[in-house]
Amino acid sequence: MNSVFLPILIPLIAMMLLIFVRPTRFGRAVMVAGSSLLLIAAIHLLVQVRSQGIISLYMGAWEAPFGISLVIDMFSALMLVVSALIFLAISVYIPGFMPRKTSGNRFGVFFFALAMGVNGAFITGDIFNLYVWFELMLISSFVLITYCKQREQYHAGIKYLGLNFLGSLFLLAGIGLLYGKTGSLNMAHIAAMFAQNGFPEGINLSASLIFLAFGIKAAIFPLFFWLPASYHKPNVTITALFAGILTKVGVYAMFRFFTLIYLQDGEAWHMVFMVIAGLTMLYGGFAASTQYKMRKILSFHIISQVGYMVMGLGIFTPLAIAGSIYFIMHNMIAKTNTFLVAGMIHKIKGSYDLKSIGGMLKENPFLAVLYIIPAFALAGIPPVSGFFAKFILIKAGFEAGEYMVTAVALFTGLLTLYSMIKIWNEAFLKADTQEKTEINHRGKLRIIDYFPSVLLGLISLLMGIFANTVFDYVQQAAEILMNPDLYIDEILQ
Repeated sequence: MNSVFLPILIPLIAMMLLIFVRPTRFGRAVMVAGSSLLLIAAIHLLVQVRSQGIISLYMGAWEAPFGISLVIDMFSALMLVVSALIFLAISVYIPGFMPRKTSGNRFGVFFFALAMGVNGAFITGDIFNLYVWFELMLISSFVLITYCKQREQYHAGIKYLGLNFLGSLFLLAGIGLLYGKTGSLNMAHIAAMFAQNGFPEGINLSASLIFLAFGIKAAIFPLFFWLPASYHKPNVTITALFAGILTKVGVYAMFRFFTLIYLQDGEAWHMVFMVIAGLTMLYGGFAASTQYKMRKILSFHIISQVGYMVMGLGIFTPLAIAGSIYFIMHNMIAKTNTFLVAGMIHKIKGSYDLKSIGGMLKENPFLAVLYIIPAFALAGIPPVSGFFAKFILIKAGFEAGEYMVTAVALFTGLLTLYSMIKIWNEAFLKADTQEKTEINHRGKLRIIDYFPSVLLGLISLLMGIFANTVFDYVQQAAEILMNPDLYIDEILQ
């Protein structure tokens, strides 16, 4: 099972290569090659999990619960594949949209450090190790968000670091309390102790702290303020990377803890998740509808879409959990793609402000098609992936009798559609308002610049066309989350 370590080993080797080679084209080749190998390894692990079930690796041959366990079930395998797709798309996108003087090897080092932190968080079976991976993500993402060294990026970076550092403190405190009650750091071992002996007094304090920590990381209501204050400031390449991955790691960790460890007071926590999901969807949707800058619209919609993911955790049925996993995967791809398209529009027009751009449909009809696919996916229009993701969640909500949160989800879908249509009308249908002197300074897109958006757009379409096949995978992931004994037995056997 040494292949379990590949999602960490590949970024580590890529980082070392980028540190020691000179900043030439070889450095960019390392980024693309490393991301490609990461995707191949993730697909290999997904196939392994599909055929063999949960796979694990004990670091240093120290078996659980004494050593650090790396565990890959269907949920983590799917997350590895989707995040690797995004890293590959971004690695190809970088040369055309990052300033040449800042897109060298140093950027690649922190790019792969972030990849290593993300993958480590997905596959660790140890709660303190999870904290370490989150810290690596925080440090790497702070460097990336301030990378081009502009004043507004430093302001955004301080807000981003401050609130996420607070989340890390909550996480560390929650882990400390959990360790104090159990004497263990292994997730499966802690879950097994709770299943056998019941829950010790005061364990809800640990659950509350960890909920706050992951709530900040995931940008749920009302812990989201850092996201719209920071995501629209850095280079669009970095924003696209963050939008597709970072908040979803927080959601993933929330699912892992509240389906494996914190199962006491289940009904109370499920109600909390449903209320939070509804408020997150509504706030993000309404806030996005008032904006006229593309990146601000898309940033607020990151918040509203997280609400759908948390909704499944609140309903807490196998269908709802499967729907949330489907939605996470779809949203990671579609949200990244919308930012990539926004970056291409900015390169041509020189602005993200919808009031000052237009005429894109006539000027670049292919780019219009590339926008329509992720926009339809986010709005939930068939046959793209978002329709089926939302359909599964809505169906689960009606079957569980959770009509209020389901109605909020439907209404938020209309708000998302309104925002996507607003971007379409202003950027593509409206006549170009720029002066001829401004037109002469527009950038030009190369053929390779389209490739990341084409790749992600095709994935969104295929996830819709082959929705039944995708559902088989997410259903298997949901079954493991809903039956924690399967996870526990694999680790502690």
